[in-house]
Amino acid sequence: MARAESLKAKRERAERINAVLATTFPDARCELDFENPLQLLVATVLSAQCTDKRVNMVTPNLFAKYPDAQSLASAARIDIEDVIKSTGFYRNKAASIQGLAATLLEKYDGEVPQALEELVKLPGVGRKTANVVLGNAFGVPGITVDTHVGRISRRLGLTKNTDPVKVEFDLMKIFDDSEWTMLNHRLIFLGRRICHSRKPACGVCPLEELCPSFGEGPTDPIAAAKLAKMEDPS
Repeated sequence: MARAESLKAKRERAERINAVLATTFPDARCELDFENPLQLLVATVLSAQCTDKRVNMVTPNLFAKYPDAQSLASAARIDIEDVIKSTGFYRNKAASIQGLAATLLEKYDGEVPQALEELVKLPGVGRKTANVVLGNAFGVPGITVDTHVGRISRRLGLTKNTDPVKVEFDLMKIFDDSEWTMLNHRLIFLGRRICHSRKPACGVCPLEELCPSFGEGPTDPIAAAKLAKMEDPS
């Protein structure tokens, strides 16, 4: 039986993983388009069970019609539903958007709060959404565990947990907080482009030497390259 990796060794490997990903994906970023914290908050709510590409097609019209919390809160629900319908689960999403807008008006003068504890109290906002907003709109370090981050963290042997909150805290222990937000983007880029759920493109993965799950997908570079989606796969 192989010896368990020490925390020190895991941190050293994690640092190397992050360095490789930073070189591989120098353009890693939040792939939701936004101009202010409220727009990012709403876009992240819309991104549930929906691609970022689809959300980015919807939000320009949404924000042109409803540019602030006041207009979102006072709009007819059916009008918001009509604009966001293509993102799926549009009735629930419209309810969450109007609910969070009303709460922002009531408690925060229409502005998005900058603390996780306050963000998660907004309708439709959990830790994942809160960390997206904090990291990308306010520069507050946070780890957002979506399906890509969770899957890749387990494949890399950085966690054994499946619960997103437990995965989040596992990663916080082994990566410097200054890297948390960018680490998120890099892992998501890797997940969308190479480390796919059903069949990872192992043969073209830059983390080959650092990944204990290498071989779950095709290791032949030519076969793996056919699976990789390097151009705007969202």
